[in-house]
Amino acid sequence: MMIPSKIKKILFFVLLLSFYQASCSYILIPMNNDQKNHLKAYGIAYKTIANDIYVSWLLNYEGGSFLMKYNTLTEKECNIRGVTYNIIADIKANQILNEIRSPEKNQDVVRLEKVPKIAIYSPKNKQPWDDAVTLALTYAEIPYDVIYDTEVLNNLLPIYDWLHLHHEDFTGQYGRFYASYKNASWYKEQKKESEKLAKKLGFKKVSKQKLAVVKKIKEYIMSGGFLFAMCSATDSYDIALASSETDICSQMFDNDPSDPLADEKLDFNKTLAFTNFTLVKNPNIYEFSSIDATRSRRIAPKVDFFTLFDFSAKWDPVPTMLCQNHEKVIKGFMGQTTSFKNKYIKKDVIIMGETKSTNESRYIHGKLGNGTWTFYGGHDPEDYQHRVGDPKTDLSLHPNSAGYRLILNNILFPAAKKKKLKT
Repeated sequence: MMIPSKIKKILFFVLLLSFYQASCSYILIPMNNDQKNHLKAYGIAYKTIANDIYVSWLLNYEGGSFLMKYNTLTEKECNIRGVTYNIIADIKANQILNEIRSPEKNQDVVRLEKVPKIAIYSPKNKQPWDDAVTLALTYAEIPYDVIYDTEVLNNLLPIYDWLHLHHEDFTGQYGRFYASYKNASWYKEQKKESEKLAKKLGFKKVSKQKLAVVKKIKEYIMSGGFLFAMCSATDSYDIALASSETDICSQMFDNDPSDPLADEKLDFNKTLAFTNFTLVKNPNIYEFSSIDATRSRRIAPKVDFFTLFDFSAKWDPVPTMLCQNHEKVIKGFMGQTTSFKNKYIKKDVIIMGETKSTNESRYIHGKLGNGTWTFYGGHDPEDYQHRVGDPKTDLSLHPNSAGYRLILNNILFPAAKKKKLKT
């Protein structure tokens, strides 16, 4: 059947118009309270960048929204994953960008152009309660590799742009679980496997093996890596660095007594975030040092919140990126390391989230050499007091979690095209 030439012309015009409209259109993913699934939106941004389509991160605009050229792939993924999006015309997109760039606005545009290669530091016998970041990445559909001590000590860290540490004990004290769980099968197995691995890697003690890992991670940061740590990985990392010239492990951990003068031998020049802290000597206490505020804080769960700081988007883009959210007051959550007492935080560390009434910080950031690190206190943003043996959090029930958004901000941060910082 022949199609009349007049109809052919109309069809050609319609197709041409559609192509023109698509080429002059953008996808705007709002990250304010209009967004149905904030966490999945990060996965959309990641996949878009992975497909060589750069994404503009609109800092402080509608909760840190994402803007990209219209493409069918992103639109399809938004529909599949239940992410709210709007298709806007070229003129509207330029209007938004011009508004953001105005000197009067505390907003800015950051171009995300290369996805980071992500590594999760985690043992093979990891328990379901061990890692909120793994939950966040899995839910957001962002790919990652799992590595541990063998890979770190074999110098595989440089192939990754981003490294996460979670509920880890870098001091060799097996998480200080001894008092409550020394007879538990999982604790015995963890200790046995850790000692076996240390011997295999050529170390007499687990603490010495962990110290070697800690030093490798520090080298990784200095050479340009991004470190994100949560829960006990934060303070135990710094404690391991500070105690590198002494023995802080009691006999039940490493079969010989600790150094009674360990506190006097701590070297705070080696740490990333903390200074002038003291160690908890009693091995039966579920705490590493004076850094953590868990045991001293007196806050009821219903009034436990911390507040994100406001930074200048144009002058301080890094902390601004890390604090993008649809909420500024974030509900608190506990962990082995819940928060950091401000008096033990170094002066050059950027505090990004704080509970001012108790003089404690929850979310901090710093630079080391060519790289950066971020520490986030607490274990799971959507499980206030996660206990050993509890089921893992189902993030499909928390798609708009402001606490989990802070984790995912750190995932996209390395993708940003570097600007010359003004501060």
